[in-house]
Amino acid sequence: MDHEQVGRIWDENADSWAKLSLAGYDVYRDHLNTPAFFEMLPDVRGLSGLDIGCGDGYNTRLLAAKGAKMTGIDISERFIAHAQAEEERDHLWIGYRRASAVELPFPMETFDFATAFMSLMDMPEMERAIGEAHRVLKSGGFLQFSISHPCSDTPHRKSLHDENGKVYAFELGDYFRNLEGEQEEWIFSAIPAEEREGMKKFNVPRFTRTLGQWLNTLLDTGFILERFSEPYPDDDTVRTHPNIQDAQAVPYFLIVRVRKASLA
Repeated sequence: MDHEQVGRIWDENADSWAKLSLAGYDVYRDHLNTPAFFEMLPDVRGLSGLDIGCGDGYNTRLLAAKGAKMTGIDISERFIAHAQAEEERDHLWIGYRRASAVELPFPMETFDFATAFMSLMDMPEMERAIGEAHRVLKSGGFLQFSISHPCSDTPHRKSLHDENGKVYAFELGDYFRNLEGEQEEWIFSAIPAEEREGMKKFNVPRFTRTLGQWLNTLLDTGFILERFSEPYPDDDTVRTHPNIQDAQAVPYFLIVRVRKASLA
């Protein structure tokens, strides 16, 4: 499976995904992953940024609201259509285009920074995408991205519940087996059961790499490791959004910031 095949699959998910996330059902993004991402993000005011795998532009718009001059790319034409529709309403001066992360249509050293929110782990050619991000960054620029945590997003994963239904652990396995596009069906867990019944699920190809593979790819590309975060929902957040309680048992996400070496 290559990036163009993956793009066609995400085109089929895009309309439903955009509608449901806009309705507030992507609770892991809205109340855990994205807040932690922006807490770690350096000041981007006045900087030119590229959002890689921007989807419907939700996080791209948040970056623009922070004062960055944003460009968003996604391989899914349908997701780009949703992002452009939001731009026509919000007028944040974001430029969107349909493009692949492994063939970025920009010259070398174009951007001050790049972001990738939960997108790099969905790309079969992850190494090429990271290389392309390095190429289009200016000297001293940074790449910050979030992915499913390699240590807990394993090919075999089963949640374990106590007598009250609380997730207290996960059974994990096959960590060293790389998935190469095996497709998995799921839907946002926050959708009420009565609405979920009969709803078409997302069809998502999975690509897994070990933590060592991720870190060595970044180092081999020439990036300097700078900062890491493993978001964890506190008890107050879980009381308000009980669907994300299982993220207290194991780290669901890994946020990484790396920097291109400065020539100065």
